Amino acid sequence: MPAPRKFLVASTSLPLALGWGWNLSLYVGLLLGLLTLMLLLLWMLLKQLRHSVGKSLLQPARSFRQPNFDQRLQKSYGTSLQKAYRGSVRPFVNFNAKHDAEILHKAMKGIGTDEDAILMLLTARSNDQRQQIKTAYKKAHGKELVSALKSELGGLFESLIVALMTPTVLYDATQLHKAIKGAGTDDDVLIEILASRTGEQIKDIIKVYKKEFSNKLEKDVCGDTSGHYQKLLVILLQANREEGVDEGKIEKDAKDLYAAGEGKLGTDEEKIISIIGNRSIEHLRKVFDAYKKLSGSDIEDSIEGETTGNLENLLLAVVKCVRSVPAFFAECLYNSMRRAGTDDSTLMRIMVSRSEVDMLDIRACFKKKYGASLYTTIQEDTGGDYQKALLYLCGGND
Repeated sequence: MPAPRKFLVASTSLPLALGWGWNLSLYVGLLLGLLTLMLLLLWMLLKQLRHSVGKSLLQPARSFRQPNFDQRLQKSYGTSLQKAYRGSVRPFVNFNAKHDAEILHKAMKGIGTDEDAILMLLTARSNDQRQQIKTAYKKAHGKELVSALKSELGGLFESLIVALMTPTVLYDATQLHKAIKGAGTDDDVLIEILASRTGEQIKDIIKVYKKEFSNKLEKDVCGDTSGHYQKLLVILLQANREEGVDEGKIEKDAKDLYAAGEGKLGTDEEKIISIIGNRSIEHLRKVFDAYKKLSGSDIEDSIEGETTGNLENLLLAVVKCVRSVPAFFAECLYNSMRRAGTDDSTLMRIMVSRSEVDMLDIRACFKKKYGASLYTTIQEDTGGDYQKALLYLCGGND
């Protein structure tokens, strides 16, 4: 028995020799460090697992972006679908609002947020489907999905996701309201939306604007603008263009446009506004062709030489949209990224509003005019989750 006793004495005397206080701090520190490391590893493992599960669940949603999707649809439903679907975002065929709501709930539940799961799902659903997801989410969890997303996200990515979750017409109405009611007037927004939307779309925007903001859009526009610029905006807000092509008026309209601008000293803005604001799109295209034969130059050159400021910008926007709406937006996107800094408001607004309309055509126009793909340009000018979401809305690289 002496040997064990000697060992006991020797072993218990070591901590006493080193000092209980110092050893206790060391042991506690090591234990806390180990515990922190274990928690960190566990958190990373859970996040990776959630990301993997979310990605696997979302994989079918991206199936419509496969190269042969158009061919399969065309084979099943006819060649007209090629014209019908020019957006990069299309309704998901196997859509289940309740299932998608749960994926989003899991992406926001617990520590951290699975941004990839959120952006992959929401950019793979049409706007109408996103509204159904909002309803399903509130029914299942008793709170607004948009509020939950705002609490988890931030910065430009949050703004983009909120824009995607807003009903299409309400989004346009809200953008116009912000442009008018803020400090000063954002004329670029007024011009972009009112020059590019169809008559039916403008009528819908006017109704939603009145319901949402308790005022008439035309009244608010008139309160913030003036002169001939205001007159053309009001004409566009009537959404009442003539229909068809009047062959008998083509040459006359071309001559009247020439006489109102290049053909006289001074400018007859009233005549220019009346023709460009009221004739049908098809008719104006023929008028512009006749104008070039008559004057030797494009109508855009005349507008730039005869008008200035917001009136010039609005007239040019209308003319460009008459010629090609996708080409107009391709130019707007290029200007939003290739000037000093990035105009994220314009970039975001166009990518959201055109993703289900004509993004494929916009991409083609962008590549043809600027020699670079829209996809690559977005990559160079943006970053993070905001960039990822924009690239999904773009729909592919050309």
